[in-house]
Amino acid sequence: MAVEIKEVTTKKLMREFIHLPARIHQNHSNWVPPIYLDEWTYFNPKKNRAFDHCTTVLYVAVKAGEVVGRIMGIISHQYNETHKINDVRFCYLETFNDAEVFNLLIESVSNWAKNNGMKRMVGPLGFSDKDPQGWLIDGYDQPIVIATNCNFPYMNALLENLTFTKEIDLVVYRVLIPDELPEFYKSIYKRFTGRENDLILKEFTKRSQVKPYIRKVLTLLNETFAGIYGFVPFTLKEMDDFANRYLYLINPRFIKIFIDKNDQVVSFLVAMSDISEGIKKSKGYLLPWGFIPVLTAGRKSKQLNLLLGGISPEYQGKGLDVMMGIKLIESAKKAGKVVIDSHLELETNVKVRAEMEKMGGQVYKRYRIYQKVL
Repeated sequence: MAVEIKEVTTKKLMREFIHLPARIHQNHSNWVPPIYLDEWTYFNPKKNRAFDHCTTVLYVAVKAGEVVGRIMGIISHQYNETHKINDVRFCYLETFNDAEVFNLLIESVSNWAKNNGMKRMVGPLGFSDKDPQGWLIDGYDQPIVIATNCNFPYMNALLENLTFTKEIDLVVYRVLIPDELPEFYKSIYKRFTGRENDLILKEFTKRSQVKPYIRKVLTLLNETFAGIYGFVPFTLKEMDDFANRYLYLINPRFIKIFIDKNDQVVSFLVAMSDISEGIKKSKGYLLPWGFIPVLTAGRKSKQLNLLLGGISPEYQGKGLDVMMGIKLIESAKKAGKVVIDSHLELETNVKVRAEMEKMGGQVYKRYRIYQKVL
């Protein structure tokens, strides 16, 4: 039966694009639906400022009158110019186990990219590394957390059949929260608190207390993430959008920052309760009452998910990461958490990986970003 590829140019097709994964993953126990209010904002160029510096396309595949696949193509001009490359990113690719549909979607983005002068395709990778990136290659049976992809193994096989190869892997650590801090943590804590410094650790109990620091935190993130694979700096408007997307889901007690005497942020650590079970119960709809199971899940969950962390270069190696980690562990234990998910870490990020392993962390999921020369 013929497959037709359609560009998403109408609200009806956008609705099909957004809701297709729920049909594909309806019997997939680990899949977590998106928060649909966020999806409508994310894919709207008038509301998502990331579209301002990218050229994009969205396609759906239609078979027997039904949408059976989707894909997004992104040309990040800012990233390409900075790194002197001509890459197109593919992302949000979803299909049933159907090679014809899969291949046509990849081919459609490939042809579109070549017409726009691109030389290589990489993905799954969104506007930035803060979007879901990579496909699972290990840990398919492990629970999925917010802002990460969930895929069946056949997706990797279909892509590799098109001669896509590894670009880079990302790992996720599972770290048990210790009853007692490791000795190396205690030693660094003692040295840090025993010397004079002009830094202040800020902790929060209300979201309103966090808001004055959002742009400062994300400005520092722009600085510390500059060399990270796939990262594109936030504009001021994108900072506000990013905060609006996640802040209402985060317990402010899981945000730790250090400021200097001028009230400038020099380090930050942001985590959130795992709310996956709540999103599943709400089926991705927060309104009118879906927010209740999400909030309940956050309180009941035994897992804390790391989201962001960074330290200004001039303050690295001075124990700020350990101090924030200790305070985060204290807050986590008070909230009844027993385990931490590290979120995605580049396999090449040896410093962070070493810290995770010092805490007894073990890799329990691995994601892969693929590439192919067009």
